[in-house]
Amino acid sequence: MNTTTKTLQFIHVNPLKLAVYEWGKSSPEQETIVLLHGYPDSAEVWDRLADKLSEQFHVVSYDVRGTGLSDIPARQKHFHSDYLIEDLKQVIAATSPNKAVHLVSYDWGSLQAWEGILGDRLKDQVASYTAMTPSLDAIGWWFRREVQKNSFEGYSNVVKRMTSSSYMVFFQLPVIPELSWRAGLYKVWPKFVAQLQKTTVPVSKTMLKDALHSIALYRENMIKPLFLPSSRKTTIPTHMLILTKDPFVPRAISESMREWVENIEYTEIDANHWVMLSHAEQLAQILSDYIGRHNQSKNAA
Repeated sequence: MNTTTKTLQFIHVNPLKLAVYEWGKSSPEQETIVLLHGYPDSAEVWDRLADKLSEQFHVVSYDVRGTGLSDIPARQKHFHSDYLIEDLKQVIAATSPNKAVHLVSYDWGSLQAWEGILGDRLKDQVASYTAMTPSLDAIGWWFRREVQKNSFEGYSNVVKRMTSSSYMVFFQLPVIPELSWRAGLYKVWPKFVAQLQKTTVPVSKTMLKDALHSIALYRENMIKPLFLPSSRKTTIPTHMLILTKDPFVPRAISESMREWVENIEYTEIDANHWVMLSHAEQLAQILSDYIGRHNQSKNAA
């Protein structure tokens, strides 16, 4: 029986306080896993998986700035990926100061993490990276190449992708997305997810706040990489999870990440976008197996 308890501490990343949750403590004998959540969630979405992983690992999650118990930035520009990566670096430094961690993310957690992984900005702090969503740069390159085909198939693929991701365009609009959440979208969101994904999403007390403020992630970070994608690469070992029932993440773009990652593995899971909720036990085993192959203590021995 797992007796590891979840603890809370606040880390200062000037001028904000970030809420950081831990299962266990960093030690030379244990690998540390850092879990990075997406939109419109908070770190709470990881709890079920973290409980299972903590049987073997030191586990860390945190509320991204503007969500959960973390402070809200004063301006939209403070949601830029540069600030998000600095938050991540400080969380890692505080919870695993002497050993690189294994980063796991989905949705906007992945999109922001890729900004630190590509170009190896996090090379000294991240031993391996498991992503469930490809980078914004990869999405930008995919759109560009489909258009350059100058064919019915290419344009059709672009239209299909834009249709399935229309909410991203919606979030670029001023005021209207906020009004939608305030009008009651946050109340029906769990039912919507349950119907679409056959998964029960925990109803967070901070969901409305999280959804409202985190819209800034879309507005501050999406446009440039989609229209002017970079060609940054990484040497950090990377594990790409392909969720076969996820309507938000196109398989072709996930598979294209091998172009930007020197050392990449793929694992397919018959699951949806919130796999950490619907398939927590299976995901924990998959992560355990992958991290076991990248165990720093064993590899150094």
